Amino acid sequence: MREQIELAQKMIERLPEDLEWRPAIPARTMDIGHLLGHLLECLSGFCAVFYAAFPQEMAHVIALKDKPVNHLCGKSDAQERIAEYAARIAEGFAVCSDEDLARRIPSVFVPKGETLMTLLLGNLEHFINHKYQLFFYLKSMGVAMGTKDLYRFREEAESSG
Repeated sequence: MREQIELAQKMIERLPEDLEWRPAIPARTMDIGHLLGHLLECLSGFCAVFYAAFPQEMAHVIALKDKPVNHLCGKSDAQERIAEYAARIAEGFAVCSDEDLARRIPSVFVPKGETLMTLLLGNLEHFINHKYQLFFYLKSMGVAMGTKDLYRFREEAESSG
């Protein structure tokens, strides 16, 4: 997850100042500013899952609930908030064991519960889909983007660390 957030942050750095830009395609699409606000919602989903799984250890994430998501969000605000969510997500993973991943956690969508692993993977997929949307927007705007902007290649990560 940390890698996905880092890749998204690097893309956000490359955004122009016009956050009302949207691709000229026939489908309804959100502008860049609202996409940034939606990325915050994607990350807030992780925090909600970790809070549901570990209410005592993650009680402090409740404060994030009062912060806006799915709104017209500026670049610097998005970057700061993403860093804040990343820190809380790291804390959630730190308290999570392999055994915890099999526990069923009630959710908004499945009140009887789904495994913690399923919920985390669903949130990861949601974030990655919108990270790709950001990638697509940047490419559509003429920003030079390539595969390495989307993925962290293992040989790179291993040789740099």
